[in-house]
Amino acid sequence: MNDINKLKIKLFADGADLAGIKEMAVNPMIKGFTTNPTLMRKAGVTDYKTFALEALSVIGDRPISFEVFADDFDEMEKQAREIATWGKNVNVKIPITNTKGEFSGPLIERLSRTGVQLNVTAVMTLNQVESITGKLASEIPAIISVFAGRIADTGRDPVPMMAEAVRIMKAKPKAELIWASPRELLNVFQADSVGCHIITATNDILKKLSLVGKDLDAYSLDTVKMFYNDASAAGYSIDI
Repeated sequence: MNDINKLKIKLFADGADLAGIKEMAVNPMIKGFTTNPTLMRKAGVTDYKTFALEALSVIGDRPISFEVFADDFDEMEKQAREIATWGKNVNVKIPITNTKGEFSGPLIERLSRTGVQLNVTAVMTLNQVESITGKLASEIPAIISVFAGRIADTGRDPVPMMAEAVRIMKAKPKAELIWASPRELLNVFQADSVGCHIITATNDILKKLSLVGKDLDAYSLDTVKMFYNDASAAGYSIDI
C-alpha cells in the first residue's frame, strides 16, 4: 500500500489564489509553490508584482515560480531578470517556445549562465527535455516542468517518458524534474517511483493526501451515505 511518509518526491502547491497559498503554506508537507498566468487570471489577479510579493511574504523561504508573459525573447529576458530580483527563492518560468513555436534555448542559456534560476515550462517531449538540459548551466539550480498530465490526456502513458527525462537530466545534477499537471493523487506515487524530484498539484488534489491508505470498505460505506444524504436533502421521491 502507498505510504505518504515514504515519499522522496517534493510536493509543490500549484495555484494563484492567496487564500489557498496561505492554507498550503502552513502544511509542512508542502515544500514549494508554482503559479502561471492562467491560474493568476482565474484567481482575479490584476497586479502581477503585488501578487507575487504578497505570495512571497506568505511562503517564507520555500521556492516559488513566477512566469514571464511576453512573447518576444528580448522582452522575456527583461521580465525574467526583473522577476529574479523579487527573491532568492524565486524560479523564473520560461516557456519552452514562444507562440510562434521558436525554441527559447538561447534565452534559457543566457539566463542560466548569468545565475537566474529557471523553471522551463510547458514541456511535453523528450527531445525538448534534452534540448533544455543542454542549455542549462551546470552550477545553477533549475527546474524542467514536464506536463505529464497533459501527455496522459492524449492517451499516452507519461510514466516511461518521465523516467527517461530523469535519466537525461542527470547530465545536470542541479536540475530538477517536475511532474506537472497531475490529474489524480496516484500520480504523486507514480512520479516518486520513477525518481521525479518534484510534483506540483492544485490544492484539490493535495487535499486528497488524507485519503491515502483509507480502508476501502469504509470508503465504500462513506460513498453510499453520501448518495443517500444528498438524495434526502434534495427531497427526491418516486410515486409508486
